[in-house]
Formats: sequence, structure tokens, C-alpha cells
Amino acid sequence: MNDLTTLQQLSVLVLPVLFAITVHEAAHGWMAGRLGDATARMLGRVTLNPIRHIDPVGTLLVPLGTFLLTGFLFGWAKPVPVTWKNLRQPRRDMALVAFAGPAANLVMMLIWALVLKFASMLVGGSEWIAMPLIYMGSAGVLINALLMVLNLLPILPLDGGRILASLLPPKLALVFSRSEPYGLFIVVGLLVTGLLGKLLWPAVEGLQALAAGLVGL
Repeated sequence: MNDLTTLQQLSVLVLPVLFAITVHEAAHGWMAGRLGDATARMLGRVTLNPIRHIDPVGTLLVPLGTFLLTGFLFGWAKPVPVTWKNLRQPRRDMALVAFAGPAANLVMMLIWALVLKFASMLVGGSEWIAMPLIYMGSAGVLINALLMVLNLLPILPLDGGRILASLLPPKLALVFSRSEPYGLFIVVGLLVTGLLGKLLWPAVEGLQALAAGLVGL
């Protein structure tokens, strides 16, 4: 997308970003409901309406700022509330609820890859619709791969941290849980130093190649 202006890039990214965040958060709530906790559903968070999941700072200001300053999208949505005591098997189920978000991004990545495949078939006859879909499909694959890998980092409060906490023995999980207040600072520190991209990019590229291979691109 380097051949696009900043405004054009932002317009291409809007829908993929909104869908990636919305489906990710709704998946957490949906899985919690399946496992016995209806908190998210009662609060209207098991929905594809992005307004229900948007955090003004984390979903709008921070991603816009990091994109304009570094070209890297970083942000977050309002976390879906989960009452762990309502879950049938709290330790196991918290891991499943956490994993549902990245799993939703994997599905979204494949859907955007199909959009990209469809758009590529229109090239040569309907460029007016093919090119926007190609840019949007490429962005959708990248964003969902990136969001999936980022959230699987074993850092609280990311999903990977939740999964790790559920897998650790209770005493170690308690010690690990004390790192949660510092998790966002750790991620921002990795971003500022450039280490975050180095950690994420090999896996992101692998997922993009997987998506391309599965749809025959």
C-alpha cells in the first residue's frame, strides 16, 4: 500500500480494523456464554456492532497515532467482561475464552484472503472494484494475522497471558498475575524499541503465506 496516500491507506484500513477488533471481542463473549458465563451477553457485548467494543483511546487515538508516527498499527478495544466464577471449569475455561479471540482473527484472516482471491479474478475487467478489494483484502489478512500473533504473546493482559496463567500451577499463576499492571508498558516498550516487530513479523509472514496457500494465491 506504499503507493497510496496516507488518507487512502487509512480508508482502506478502517473496515478490516473494525471487523478484526469487533469479531475478536465478540468471540470472547460468545465463548464465555457457551461455557456458562452470560455476563458479556447481558451487557450487549456479544455483537458485531463495533460501537459496543470501541475504546475511544485504545481503538481510535492510539492506532491513529502509532500508524502516523511509525506505520505500525497498535491499539486495543474495551475488554469483554468475564465473571470467571460462573464458568464451569474456571481455569480451563478462562484459557478457552482467551483463545477464542485469536481464533476468530484466524477465521477473519482466511475470509479476507478469499476476498483477495475474488478481487484478483476481477483484474483485467473491473479494476474499479478489483483494486479497492485487493488493497482491503491484503490489509485484512495482515491486520488479523498481526492481531492474532500479538494477542498470543504470553504477557498479561493479552490473551496469551491469560492462556499461560490458566496452564501454570496455581501458585505460579498467582505470581504471574502480579505482572498484569505492567503488561501494557512492556508491550509499548517492545514497540518503541523495535523489538515487537522483530518478535511478531516471522509469525505474521508465516500466517500470511498460509492464508495465500489455502486460497490458491
